[in-house]
Amino acid sequence: MTIPKVRSIQLFRMLSSFAIVSAFLFPLTFSPADGLLAAQKSATKPYALIAGTVWGPDDRPVYGVTVNIRRAKDKPSKVRWQVFSNHMGEFAQRVPPGECEYILSADLKHFKPADGKPVRVTPVTVHIYAEERQDVGLHLTR
Repeated sequence: MTIPKVRSIQLFRMLSSFAIVSAFLFPLTFSPADGLLAAQKSATKPYALIAGTVWGPDDRPVYGVTVNIRRAKDKPSKVRWQVFSNHMGEFAQRVPPGECEYILSADLKHFKPADGKPVRVTPVTVHIYAEERQDVGLHLTR
């Protein structure tokens, strides 16, 4: 079945007029510069970074451990951030810049070691001075 010539001309005119109108309206509704401006604003917001690795009793990286991060001046029950160690045992969390001490510990309630023996962790204190990166290690011991 073929479209009659008159119909195809009308269809072509309708589609071309829609394309022209949308070409003029699209920049008014969305501008790529707006997206770039928002990305630049979020990228320029200052932060400090706490990054680290969770190590097992056998000195190998441990996957899936919950790392709790809180300010040292806060109560121990007031955890500000929770991150999980990845397959290489690594984790990272952005924190506000400026002088502050943070305490990192591991939540081992849901962690099951492969050999079934219980493990514990000693909390680590990190001091942030400004916009910087601090690398730490959390060591699980028996």
